[in-house]
Amino acid sequence: MLTPDEWAIVALSLQVGGVAMLATLPIAFALAWILARTAFPGKIVLDGLIHLPLVVPPVVTGWLLLLAFAPGGPIGAWLGSWFGVSVLFRWTGAAIAAGVMALPLMVRAMRLSIEAVDRRLEGAARTLGASRWRVFRTITLPLSVPGVLAGAVLGFARSIGEFGATITFVSNVPGQTRTLPLAIYAALQQPNGDAMVLRLSAISVALSLAALIMSELLARRAGRGLHVL
Repeated sequence: MLTPDEWAIVALSLQVGGVAMLATLPIAFALAWILARTAFPGKIVLDGLIHLPLVVPPVVTGWLLLLAFAPGGPIGAWLGSWFGVSVLFRWTGAAIAAGVMALPLMVRAMRLSIEAVDRRLEGAARTLGASRWRVFRTITLPLSVPGVLAGAVLGFARSIGEFGATITFVSNVPGQTRTLPLAIYAALQQPNGDAMVLRLSAISVALSLAALIMSELLARRAGRGLHVL
């Protein structure tokens, strides 16, 4: 059984992962749409920037976030002067770090789903007088929804497992930024932390596995739906 403190860590991890996924979802979908359906100079550069967090060390991503959201940084100074808030050493900062790290995976899954929609269906609807918005709302979006949901679930799984960028950006603060990975790391530094590591690792594996299975099922559903059409 988990202790009350460990349940609080699990709850915080779910909170951070859920907020990161929900906040990143519209951004990821917009970027996926741009990459899937538009052509413009520098598109390959945008694609590379979106996927950069996958290849650079997470510590580098966390450091860049720290520069941007520090009180003297461009975003941190704006948040402080206009709203009087700071995301440093807070769970909101952990959600930002998790969202940034999850973004590439979400964009990739959603882009593949959008690209798989048969554009002949959209063209036929346009020839019958449907507007672009109606075609998007009634054809493109419904057909791509399972893939979008798969990307969202995958992003959630990535968010609850984020470590490097989080600890660099917002440190390891109990009750604020100490999510499951950071709690496991902290327990490993304690002489008698093996039991806690085992319990938290089991929870982490179970949550991640469940999210991955759900993402795969949604992706297969999207593939079957497009195949039937």
